[in-house]
Amino acid sequence: SHEKMCRYLAKGGQLLVVSVGYRLAPEHKYPAAYEDCLNATIHFMRNTEHYGVDPANVIVCGDSAGGNLAAAVSQTLAGRPDLPKLRAQILIYPGLQAVDFHLPSYQQNHGVPPLLREHAAFFALQYLNGDTANMEEILEGSHIPPDMRLKCRMWVNPD
Repeated sequence: SHEKMCRYLAKGGQLLVVSVGYRLAPEHKYPAAYEDCLNATIHFMRNTEHYGVDPANVIVCGDSAGGNLAAAVSQTLAGRPDLPKLRAQILIYPGLQAVDFHLPSYQQNHGVPPLLREHAAFFALQYLNGDTANMEEILEGSHIPPDMRLKCRMWVNPD
């Protein structure tokens, strides 16, 4: 679905773009997509000379669920001394939190597809386990125990 955009970036930026065709939910549950992206990135980083790429210039990028995957791969690789450091990560409307679906971004964009909070919760559930039976609990926030919600408050809050 993103081949034209990848070609545009590659040609316009004179870049080598590697697009990972990771396994999709709900057929392939978490962590399948993450493992596919991580393994592809590690393979690429171990073989940059084969592709004629400076290992100091590798960037990961993704949008939506791909933004989540790019962030997760970046975090995983940050502590790997056996690989070059990633130069950057580019996250385009990434799905990064499923703690609170009442944050201002969900309220401000409540009628803007694809940012509908119901869609975000639905896709998060599809990504994790494919079971959407708990949608209402997720949307009202009862899926997070009160003590954990307090711990997350410093990172996930309306401010």
